[in-house]
Amino acid sequence: MAASIQNKIVFFMFILFFSPLSSTPCNQIDKEALLDFKDKITYDPSELLGSWTASSDCCNSWEGVSCGVSGRVVNVSRPGLFWDPKGIVDTYMKGVLSPYFGNMSSLQFLDLSHLKQLSGPIPPELGKLSELNYLFLDTNNLTGSIPMTLRYLSKLKKLYLHDNSLSGRVPSVGSWKSLSELGLSGNHLSGPIPSDIGQLVMLTRLDLNANNFSGTIPTSIGFLKDLKYLDLSGNQISGRIPQSIGGLSSLEELFLDRNQLTRSIPSSISGLASVQFFRLSDNKLTGTLPSSIGQLSNLQWLSLENNKLTGKLPATIGYLKNLTLINFSNNYFTSRIPSSFGNLVNLETLHLSANQLSGGLPPELVKLQNLMNLDLSFNPLSLVSIPTWIQEFKLFELSLAKTGIAGQLPSWLSSSSISALDLSCNELSGKLPQWIGNMTNLSFLNFSNNCFHSTIPVEFRNLSLIDLDLHSNKFSGNMNTVFSKQSRDSIGYYSSIDLSDNMFSGVIGDDIANRVIMSSIAILDLSSNKLEGSIPKAIGNLSKLHILKLDNNGLSGAIPKELGHSQLSVITLSRNQLNGSIPSEVLNLKHLKEFNVSNNNLSGMIPLHNTSIPASAFMNNPGLCGFPLPRCN
Repeated sequence: MAASIQNKIVFFMFILFFSPLSSTPCNQIDKEALLDFKDKITYDPSELLGSWTASSDCCNSWEGVSCGVSGRVVNVSRPGLFWDPKGIVDTYMKGVLSPYFGNMSSLQFLDLSHLKQLSGPIPPELGKLSELNYLFLDTNNLTGSIPMTLRYLSKLKKLYLHDNSLSGRVPSVGSWKSLSELGLSGNHLSGPIPSDIGQLVMLTRLDLNANNFSGTIPTSIGFLKDLKYLDLSGNQISGRIPQSIGGLSSLEELFLDRNQLTRSIPSSISGLASVQFFRLSDNKLTGTLPSSIGQLSNLQWLSLENNKLTGKLPATIGYLKNLTLINFSNNYFTSRIPSSFGNLVNLETLHLSANQLSGGLPPELVKLQNLMNLDLSFNPLSLVSIPTWIQEFKLFELSLAKTGIAGQLPSWLSSSSISALDLSCNELSGKLPQWIGNMTNLSFLNFSNNCFHSTIPVEFRNLSLIDLDLHSNKFSGNMNTVFSKQSRDSIGYYSSIDLSDNMFSGVIGDDIANRVIMSSIAILDLSSNKLEGSIPKAIGNLSKLHILKLDNNGLSGAIPKELGHSQLSVITLSRNQLNGSIPSEVLNLKHLKEFNVSNNNLSGMIPLHNTSIPASAFMNNPGLCGFPLPRCN
């Protein structure tokens, strides 16, 4: 999108400087049309139309307007995002488009993009602009359908209507023989992709992403030999990828992700000789990955995650030495990772999680010296230990969850640059080492579902963690070390903490909510430990907290009414020793979706509440009564 904006600014400057100047007064028909548009603008904070006055000449005095030698307007350009000598200006206008634009019969260039609050329909009268080459109405709030009359704009070269609220079907496009760029993304367009799309043989860019298109990809798309950019992602497109896709020999970027595509990837993809970015993720693709993928020598990104692909990973992928990213996560790939992957010397990201890969890791992967993100989680790799050669990488992310790792943490981690470390669902054991405090780059740490046993070492406070998950271990002692860690500016402010299903004891400190590191916390789960004392009132001051779970502890005292000042959507306090009544402020939280205080010593009437909460959430409190429990005596 940024590149598109930059190109448009450069293009606008070209039009501005090379448009013919008119010595003839502005044509009255064109002037009236533009003044009618100005009349329909209700708010123009940057006075984009300030120079458009009835007493001045529109050809020589109006900003954003230029005319031909006959005095007819050929260019109208008043976008909300433009360049001036002070830099990029980003502004907006409120109003609607004028149908009188259709009277400007010599108009070649119309740019009213990025005005944000330009609303209403696209006037069908625009279909009369037979000389129009460029139409930019993107990034507004236009509604209704794309007028059928636009098919008469046979000289169109670029049409951008993206990021509006347009709906309905796209009319026939076969008459746009000169069109090189078509952008309709980010609308509510539906129905099939026009079957005559293959007639637009001049097309170099086709962007239909983030709509509601359905049906199949037209076979005729393979006729677009000059196409360099194709984005059909984020729709409801189904059926198979047509064999004709291999005819797009000039294509550099292909995005078909987030659709309902089925069947196998055609071997004809070998014809995509120029493709650099290839994304088919989040579909329902099945079958094997064709070995012809290895012929795409220019490929840099290959994303196939979240499909149903099976079979072995093709060894031919090792020929793709320009690859910087592979993401095959959440498929059904089997067997070993090919040793040829070691040839991918430019690879920075390798994500193969949630497959059925086995047989350990090929030592040839040590050659991937540019690797920064490695995720092999949830594969039956039977690693036993983390391969020592991984320490040769300058990793940002290392995820080896449920890969068969056992024993103690390797000490070389202490000197690593890892920021995100996930070793969950393994058989790691022993104490959490003191050197964990040396991993000062850590922002995400997940050691959950292991066999660690110890207190949290005091050195833990040196970490700049944002997300911490230690649940389902045997950690013990006081958890205050977790809450007393240091922070640098906003670095290291917690977003989520899960310490549930451990053996932590002691009280929750009253100052937990007053620590700056807790000011951004959204999830706090301390359930199933051995905590005692009362629930701190100050938790209600954690303005970003949405989920609070303290169930299955030994907490006592009353439920603080101060929790009612929060944005909490989930509160679980069951299986404690809480007493007193339920504060109405808490039960009537605006965003509350889940609430459970069962198995405590609460009493009194359950306050009236709008949230649907089952009776089981209040059960086993001897003195509690009222809906949804039996009424009080």
